[in-house]
Amino acid sequence: MAESPYIIEVTEENFISVVLEGSRAAPVLVDFWAEWCQPCKALMPMLAKLAEEYQGKFILAKLNTEDQQNLAAQFGIRSIPTVKLYKDGEPADEFMGALPESEVRAFLDRHIPRESDKLVAEAEREADGGDLQGGIALVERAMNLDPENPRVRIALARLRARLGELAEADAIIAALPADVQMSDEVKRFQADLVFHRVLLDAAPVEQLEQAVAAGEADSEQRYRLAAYRVNQEDYAEALELLLGLLQTDRKYGDDAGRKGMLAVFEILGGEGDLVAQYRSRMFNALH
Repeated sequence: MAESPYIIEVTEENFISVVLEGSRAAPVLVDFWAEWCQPCKALMPMLAKLAEEYQGKFILAKLNTEDQQNLAAQFGIRSIPTVKLYKDGEPADEFMGALPESEVRAFLDRHIPRESDKLVAEAEREADGGDLQGGIALVERAMNLDPENPRVRIALARLRARLGELAEADAIIAALPADVQMSDEVKRFQADLVFHRVLLDAAPVEQLEQAVAAGEADSEQRYRLAAYRVNQEDYAEALELLLGLLQTDRKYGDDAGRKGMLAVFEILGGEGDLVAQYRSRMFNALH
């Protein structure tokens, strides 16, 4: 096969540039394979055909697990073929095994950007600028334009959660197709909802910070400060607070420290140096 601009062999040297950085421009589908794997050899030509057909709407990254054993271990690959899809620098979805072409197309089409996604991106910019209601109005326009796009509904759930309307956010997620509910994006959002719920009746963050800094905070105050840190995307500080809670008060909130750490790992996609560092520290604290 002639070289294609849409199909790239990935190694430790180019994984960050091709997959993590590249997925900010277009989704990147990482195919973990090996020469000895017969299902891999069945799947690979079909993925290559789709990469050509979609003409850059996604990039196919081929990763030979025999040649790149460190990467395969880093991503916890235990069976092949495993196919992971990355968007915006993070894992967004995956499947295992040699699926039929129709199912792979459906998998891809859940993530390939559509016109309604542009409205969602605009809505999230509005919300980040402080206009949550304006953002919701734009998402609702996107929903009218493209009611079959699950990403629009997920975006609406995220904005409802930011308004504190958690029951509405739960209902939107519950109405999604089962396969979408199992996607990494939805799992991360549901993990994030854990901390939104904690903050519904929390004291102001400054009050909690003062109590922790003075060494006067109880378990509930430390847990709620961790939730604020998650909300601020300060995941390192959140994990440190949750680890401390795990070490000092396992009974609080039915093991809230450990469960909170697992929720943060989910938000972070279960990968990366921060997850690896705190997963190890959590394991040591539990044994």
